[in-house]
Amino acid sequence: MEPHVRRRLLTINRTFYERFAAAFASTRFGKQPGYDRLWPYASGAQSVLDLGCGNARLARFLAGQGWRGIYWGIDISQPLLALARQMTQALEGMQACFLVLDLAEPGWSGVFSRSRFDVVFALALLHHIPSHAYRQAFVTEMARLVRSGGYAILSTWRFLHNTRMRRKIVPWETIGLRAEEVEAGDYLLDWKKEGIGYRYVHHVTEEEMTRLATQAGLHVVEMFHADGREGDLSLYAVLRKAA
Repeated sequence: MEPHVRRRLLTINRTFYERFAAAFASTRFGKQPGYDRLWPYASGAQSVLDLGCGNARLARFLAGQGWRGIYWGIDISQPLLALARQMTQALEGMQACFLVLDLAEPGWSGVFSRSRFDVVFALALLHHIPSHAYRQAFVTEMARLVRSGGYAILSTWRFLHNTRMRRKIVPWETIGLRAEEVEAGDYLLDWKKEGIGYRYVHHVTEEEMTRLATQAGLHVVEMFHADGREGDLSLYAVLRKAA
């Protein structure tokens, strides 16, 4: 993928999450059904890093389960982080910290050069990173921040398997690009709540997720489908770092 195309796709997503932060967050307050299956991996953790935390939906779920520990939420959207700080103020027993950081650019993990976390989450984030090479770089940096024996947990949208989501796919010409300029599995989805917007999304398959994990030195513990009205909108991957 040419650098200028990648920059264009990143700009599309950044603009979306700045402009539609409130509308986006308004539909994402309750826990995702898949979270229950993730809880056993996080229940004994003392520290959690939530990459692409949005409005801290995961933090509220963990607190609701009685989790007590240090939670770091990272996102590039300041409006979403403002909502996250507001929504976690009243959570008891959890030390919540937030940081604005561009996770799509390699080198972001340097901020935590002296820290390792029991569990590092990246939920509904990986599919927003353009270019396979950059997705690999992201997972590799994510793995670097997991302590030995800890977990990296990701989720991505299975929008091609969902009739409602497939209706959101629009031609690349809508934003002035051509299909041959992007990579296989790349799509443009529209948004029609409180205005018209667009998001770049890559369809991550189980095979791609396995390759990303293996090349990052992570072992696949399990993958499963959950969420959405049909119960299979998200692909979850639980990955473990060798002790």
